[in-house]
Amino acid sequence: MANPMEDEWLWGWDPAPGIVSVWAEPDGRAFVWRRTREGGGLVREDVRFRPWLLLSSLDDLTHLGPQLRPEREGPAPRRVTWEELEGPGALRYLVRADDGRALAAAVLHGASRRLGRALGHVRDLDPNTALSMPPEEQYLIASGRTYFRDLRFDELRRLQFDLETTGLDPERDRIFLVALRDPDGGTEVLDARGGGDADEADLLRRLVERIRFHDPDVIENHNLHGFDLPFLARRAKLLDVPLGMGRAGAPGLRQRPASRGAAVGRTPGRSEAMRRARYTVPGRELIDTMDAVLRHDFSARDLPGHGLKVVARHLGIAGPEREYIPGAKVYEVFQKDPERVRRYASDDVKEAAGLAHLLGGAAFALARMAPRRYERLADAGPATGVLDPLLVRAYLRAGAALPAHEEGDGTSHSGAALHLFATGVARHVVKADVASLYPSLMRQYRIGPKRDRLGVLLALVDRLVDQRLAAKAKAKAAPAGSPERHTHEALSAAMKIVVNSAYGYLGAVGLTRFSDVHAANEVTRRGREVLALLCRELARRGVTLLEADTDGVYFAVPEDWRELDERRVVSEVAALLPPRVKLEFDGRYAAMLSHEPKNYALLPYQGPLILRGVAFRSSRAEPFGEDFLRRALTCLLAGDIPGVRDAYVSTVMALRRRQVPTFDVSSRVRLTKTPSQYLAIRERRRELPYEAMLAGGRKDWALGERVRVYRAVGGRAGLLPDPEDDAEGVPGSDARDYDVEYYVRLLKDTFAARLVRALKPEDFATVFDDPGQPSLFAPLLTNARPVLTVVLDPRTVEPAPGEDVSRTSSS
Repeated sequence: MANPMEDEWLWGWDPAPGIVSVWAEPDGRAFVWRRTREGGGLVREDVRFRPWLLLSSLDDLTHLGPQLRPEREGPAPRRVTWEELEGPGALRYLVRADDGRALAAAVLHGASRRLGRALGHVRDLDPNTALSMPPEEQYLIASGRTYFRDLRFDELRRLQFDLETTGLDPERDRIFLVALRDPDGGTEVLDARGGGDADEADLLRRLVERIRFHDPDVIENHNLHGFDLPFLARRAKLLDVPLGMGRAGAPGLRQRPASRGAAVGRTPGRSEAMRRARYTVPGRELIDTMDAVLRHDFSARDLPGHGLKVVARHLGIAGPEREYIPGAKVYEVFQKDPERVRRYASDDVKEAAGLAHLLGGAAFALARMAPRRYERLADAGPATGVLDPLLVRAYLRAGAALPAHEEGDGTSHSGAALHLFATGVARHVVKADVASLYPSLMRQYRIGPKRDRLGVLLALVDRLVDQRLAAKAKAKAAPAGSPERHTHEALSAAMKIVVNSAYGYLGAVGLTRFSDVHAANEVTRRGREVLALLCRELARRGVTLLEADTDGVYFAVPEDWRELDERRVVSEVAALLPPRVKLEFDGRYAAMLSHEPKNYALLPYQGPLILRGVAFRSSRAEPFGEDFLRRALTCLLAGDIPGVRDAYVSTVMALRRRQVPTFDVSSRVRLTKTPSQYLAIRERRRELPYEAMLAGGRKDWALGERVRVYRAVGGRAGLLPDPEDDAEGVPGSDARDYDVEYYVRLLKDTFAARLVRALKPEDFATVFDDPGQPSLFAPLLTNARPVLTVVLDPRTVEPAPGEDVSRTSSS
């Protein structure tokens, strides 16, 4: 039976329905927009709340004298009240005032006098002496309200807009076109009516007018915070155009700190890390679909990239008539064929809407639980971004003091269990999934942090696991490729990330308020026991184990087994596990290449090749190599070794004939040195990415900037412009001046090397012999077969020192 208090910890306690946005000011004003049950109309509530802080002591407020009074005496104008929370926690004084700025100023005044130095913000205090949260979170925690009660995802009014610009620098380039998709699904395109400042300013005013006219709850686009909003904000400031995009008040776009977003205050050559920020407006939630894509790929690991067009194609959102134009060519094409660019921009906002629909369910679900703005939960980390607000709300609801961060007693956090049993190619492969093993063990054995005396973390894990399993079941029941399946998969993935973060939360000593490395290590110990039992019992039933970790087990079955036999074995072993640990049949495959732990390729009985791990999928990998790997692996897993040879030879010959586009030999890299840092070491060590920047005339760049580079003839470094758009299949002009033999060597030494465990040494040498210098005595490949090498005996899990348990067989 559900515990009402525990339900409040997860869902809040105020049943106010239909909240679509909350905006709060430090002075205690809060504005709440809700959609009504009757016809979905919009209402705004203007309410007052009392801003609050959590303190470990009242010492920094004693200077207030009689203005400081106990909460039980009731609030009064210009008074600060305090309430002592029960229990042993360090943060035990809840202080409130009518105005949050005055409250913070009073605390900082006392702290500055105590410490003998000036303090500018409550965040400058030791987190073990003060806890401050944004005004919206203060309001939501105090009120027990959450977003979206009684609302479905599709009931929100969502608007997508996308800018087309003459270049990437808002200091000198312009916005010449904006595409919008309104909440009812219609698209429109706004053009600048000329090339001057007045024309661009008029375009921005019309954009703001259309947003206000359609009055969306949510504004979305792909890379909204990384490009569109910072570019728009800068152009509006230069042109003196107010961006009144919100639902209340005069301010336009405001900024808030974030881990991923626009680089604010960027100065070329600065050595310190760039300050990151995101934009926000009253009454609307600004959602970047890039966050949903990154969250999905963190769990699924199946996306070929993160750009809008490549993801839209992968997920089946892109239409057959989709217009493609290289990013660097859009303005040039517009001057010759404006209708083509209008179609292109309209397709962009349609695809952004499609992405939001398929993958946005995760953040939507989190906003129903956690006391944060929807837009903040869209880019929040699962531990400090989701679990922390839930824990704070629960403790304050119970009137309980919060513990301080502890640095621990020196005990190290033991690693997760991971076993590689065999490498090479196996046939007739099954995956058995362990659903959220560590959280399930926390539930089974009631393992939680010792300082969480209310048991909040375990209660949250209980309910979140139930949420995840329900979403996963709905996803499996929905038709393959359907929007329903994608929506439930996104929700399941989000719940999995948050639930699994509970284990990481335990082990994050000094970083999370309820960390407990001893509890985390007990979970790990139990996990190793379960995984060892699972593996031994599967092996006893005649399967060949390939890989096992906390997510599940891959194993190969005898050739004469049917799917019924595979499911029977999984069911038998599942029955031997602790009750809350669920082992499920999760898929069957024609073949698998096991390369390294968590790096493998799967060939389904039907459908495309599946690649997992950085050995096969990496944002830095050259596309020509990944294309070769896909072709070669498809042949390898089908047992066609001559086909692998053909894939290698055709790639080498295409390189030597310069039939491979330059983009396909380039690598996308992140710049981790400033110009001054690189120039200081340049004489001692030259590095391709920075040499490419300098050769391309780029003397200034920002830390964290990603660029696409390649090795050109003569040892030169080459730089490709506009990497994201080129990556989406529409490159511009191409000099093809790359160093051919360097990339031939790279093909063999890096990409072909991923197949070394699948072949006998003599077969590997023959398959990847240089086609320009063939061996006179190379053996024939007609009878060559992939091999599987057992490297760990599942009966022991940890082989005895010096024991040789490997054996090789044809597969």
